[in-house]
Amino acid sequence: MATDLTQVAQDKGIAYFLISFVDLFGVLRAKLVPASAIGEMQQNGAGFAGFAAWLDMTPADPDMFAIPDPESLMQLPWQPEIAWLAADLWMNGKEVEASPRVALKRQIAKAEQAGYTMMTGVECEYFLITPDGSAISDPDDTQSKPCYDQTALMRRFPVIREICDAMLTLGWGPYQNDHEDANGQFEMNWTYADCLRTADRHAFFKYMTKTIAEKHDLRATFMPKPFIHLTGNGCHAHVSLWDKAGRQNLFLDPQNELGLSQTAYQFLGGIMHHAESLCAIFNPTVNSYKRINAPVTRSGATWSPNAVTYSGNNRTHMIRVPEQGRFELRL
Repeated sequence: MATDLTQVAQDKGIAYFLISFVDLFGVLRAKLVPASAIGEMQQNGAGFAGFAAWLDMTPADPDMFAIPDPESLMQLPWQPEIAWLAADLWMNGKEVEASPRVALKRQIAKAEQAGYTMMTGVECEYFLITPDGSAISDPDDTQSKPCYDQTALMRRFPVIREICDAMLTLGWGPYQNDHEDANGQFEMNWTYADCLRTADRHAFFKYMTKTIAEKHDLRATFMPKPFIHLTGNGCHAHVSLWDKAGRQNLFLDPQNELGLSQTAYQFLGGIMHHAESLCAIFNPTVNSYKRINAPVTRSGATWSPNAVTYSGNNRTHMIRVPEQGRFELRL
């Protein structure tokens, strides 16, 4: 039986819902819906003009409807009277081809038919910058090699803590927060999950980080290369295939040199074969290519790939195998 969002609102004290979707440039779009209307929205969806977002549509297209997924619900830890919902897009009674979430769910369905569940984890990097976007927010963050700088990390403790506390409240299992390789840059990690859950959390994490940064009179940006002389923002994905029940890691082979199974190598080979085409998804903006094969940065390395290669635990390659049973896609 489907979750009744009207009942959820009553049980959890939710007054408003954000019915949200991600467009082709990763921008979150939403409508704010009072709890009194969420029942109708759950059944029929919230209406949008698709052309008004970055989707493959024209002004002549009819209304697009965002049907919220109750399983994606996240109650805002910093504003619990509001809950966020990821939505699937529909138009003329059909799923919208340009919806990233719809595209992902179709691949998940194909994988399930083949007996697979895909698990992913992401490493989200971002800069904390001045409100006008002209510079990093901490003028004292000046080390030439600032990665893991404890002092610079702790100067931003109030922001980092509030974001991490929110993830703890949401049950994501966050486990590491660090200052990254660029001045003013940070990374936060949480536990891997099935790929749809991780994708929803990733979209929400970007919104949450930007919102909490604004509360502290700062600005957060996930832009790939906001500063030409500093290391850019990557979002590395850790990937593994499991059985349909999610109990057995099908990428794991302890007898192999890198700890990968034949299935894992075939999956990895497919990514390498299609790497140039995948750039259209993983590097969707002009700014993305200022990060790929960029000139040497202040720290001495860009940490971004410049060739279609894989290796063991070597961060100069497009695909790294950090440990048995998974690989890291650094594209």
